[in-house]
Amino acid sequence: MTFKFNNVYLNEVATSCGPYEKKGPLGKLFDKTYTDLYCNETSWERAEVHLLKDSMKLALKKNNLKKEDLDLVISGDLLNQISSSSYAAYDMDTPFLGIYSACSTNTEALIIGSSLISAKNIKRCMCSVSSHNMSSEKQFRNPTEYGAPKPKTATFTSTGGASAIISNTKSDIKIESGTIGKIVDLGQNNPLDMGAVMAPAAAETIYKHLMDTKRDADYYDLILTGDLGLYGKEILKEYLQKEYKIDISKNYNDCGIMLYDLKEQKEILAGGSGPVCSPLVLYTTVLEQLKKKKIKRVLMVATGALFNPNFVFQKENILSIAHAISLEAI
Repeated sequence: MTFKFNNVYLNEVATSCGPYEKKGPLGKLFDKTYTDLYCNETSWERAEVHLLKDSMKLALKKNNLKKEDLDLVISGDLLNQISSSSYAAYDMDTPFLGIYSACSTNTEALIIGSSLISAKNIKRCMCSVSSHNMSSEKQFRNPTEYGAPKPKTATFTSTGGASAIISNTKSDIKIESGTIGKIVDLGQNNPLDMGAVMAPAAAETIYKHLMDTKRDADYYDLILTGDLGLYGKEILKEYLQKEYKIDISKNYNDCGIMLYDLKEQKEILAGGSGPVCSPLVLYTTVLEQLKKKKIKRVLMVATGALFNPNFVFQKENILSIAHAISLEAI
């Protein structure tokens, strides 16, 4: 399902991140960085809330706004009951929609916010996400104290918070359209190979977006996926070519690969993941290129593995989804 938006713009954005992201190739582009995963807090979970609050406050400051100027805050994360978003949004004292779509949460937030603005139900909202490597690992995989080894296909949950103000106030970047994805299940059940889990969902959403808009893949200067990593990226290209006869090899990249230096940062393995992975790339280097008109059209396809350890233990497959937004420089 694809929506065309009217009079919706991406205004200022803000990012905050941890030490691994700071060491990556985009480290100098983030608004605020930390040298340790605790981020001046006493637990991983509090650190994640801290990072998200950083991005929210910075987004308001960069837009010369007060929290009273917001009609709505939309936010999501990976923790149970999207608790990081709830604690951070409490400080905003603004109507709040908490959402969950795993690592595709950022594009879901932007689609919801853009739909409300396009329909003239609201004028301005903040769309935010967060994730934290250690809080996520503790919840979704092994207890971190075990130090269990991982295969090369595993991805690394990114640590950070990211917030964007979107509104009907004209800016250099227009949110042109959005595509809501479908749940996909191609029989994958390995939580340490999320690229293989999510690639088919990304393919389905890219295909649907191009069909709905009657566009070819080369309409976009850049097609980005959220966090497929090294192996998922190759699966997506091959799957799109085989199943849909769509070639994205010339204008495609993955945020999970762009966020880190995989040759130097060996601990990252196949690449980054987490809800904050894609906006840490989109809101820095990609947005910079759009503003300078080095590129004019971007399709951001954030991917999410709808992973619950209990279901995996019960031999169920891991479901996936992907949502897309189209951004245009004006």
